[in-house]
Amino acid sequence: MKELFKTNDPTLISFATALLKGEDIDCFTLDVHMSVLEGSIGIMPRRVMVANDDLFLARSILRDNDFELSEG
Repeated sequence: MKELFKTNDPTLISFATALLKGEDIDCFTLDVHMSVLEGSIGIMPRRVMVANDDLFLARSILRDNDFELSEG
């Protein structure tokens, strides 16, 4: 799996997930339960990941929708 982007904004994660699922690309959000460690204040960014084979298309879709993506 490769990282597409990371953010503290749950609305961006929801929007990205909807865009990717609309194109039949499965994505997975990591670090969702880090709020247990941080006390629910939202300082730990969550990472949105996709399979290696879907990375190129997923990046294209999100760039077309003005997302700032992780490098690499």
